[in-house]
Amino acid sequence: MDVNATNIEEIVRQVLNSMEGRQPAANSGAGSAPAGAIPKTAHVAMLTSLEHYDVKEFPIPEVGDDDILVKVEGCGICGTDAHEFKKDPFGLIPVALGHEGTGEIVKMGKNVKKDSAGKDLKIGDKVVTCMIFKDNPDITMYDLNRQNVGGADVYGLLPDDDIHLNGWFSDYLFIRGGSTVFNVSDLDLYSRILIEPCAVLIHAVERAKSTGILRFNSRVVVQGCGPIGLICIAILRTMGINHIVAVDGEEKRLEFAKEMGASDTVNFKDHKGIEALAGAVEAKFDGHLADFAFQCTGSPMARQYL
Repeated sequence: MDVNATNIEEIVRQVLNSMEGRQPAANSGAGSAPAGAIPKTAHVAMLTSLEHYDVKEFPIPEVGDDDILVKVEGCGICGTDAHEFKKDPFGLIPVALGHEGTGEIVKMGKNVKKDSAGKDLKIGDKVVTCMIFKDNPDITMYDLNRQNVGGADVYGLLPDDDIHLNGWFSDYLFIRGGSTVFNVSDLDLYSRILIEPCAVLIHAVERAKSTGILRFNSRVVVQGCGPIGLICIAILRTMGINHIVAVDGEEKRLEFAKEMGASDTVNFKDHKGIEALAGAVEAKFDGHLADFAFQCTGSPMARQYL
């Protein structure tokens, strides 16, 4: 089975239909709850084998003094979710995927007062979260742009355990004490779902700056103009970088890249071979080589040509 946009849309539709079909009627059983109340159980779209989801029902754990229970309102689908669905490269199955999610706090422990940025938190606030720094408590959010994070777990990429509500492809997400969490109640749903991929690109650009090579006057190539590449272009423009050449094989994406801030574009389908493609990019920089390149395609072939 080839995992593409059409297949992913169909998979999501099937999972959502399954979850809706298994929701108990009001006051009909242990999992039901009055409107606004927290049910006793939650549904999880659990990846149980390659290319197969099962909608499972689990008890909602007791919320501890440092924990937060979030009712899921939406979640994006990352390329990592598609890779995990098809090949399980991280060996996580069974796993509740979904790491680009957001939702509303419905219950919180007595010690939870503020988010990771020091902003007040209360029941009803809209939040996003991603990492758990339990394995490396010395890392703080202010260190993230200066180092890679190897000692952190990520919601949506956690192997199943006795909590089960570990990914955003669920009715509820259980945020454990020690996790990053941010109050984003001032943003609409779609903007909140974009926070995680935007954070990934901000981290990438900040890490690139730490090399001393990427500067405001650099010539930059962005290869791949899907959501990640387009966000990368937008963030580079916030640095004042004006010389950005976007590379892709779809004209609609290349047009969008210009709207997001690319100074020029190259369609790789118009050039035969890597030498011809490199020459086309060089020509867009008036005969100069690129100073920096961001590979945003997820394609192994694209990576080897950087």
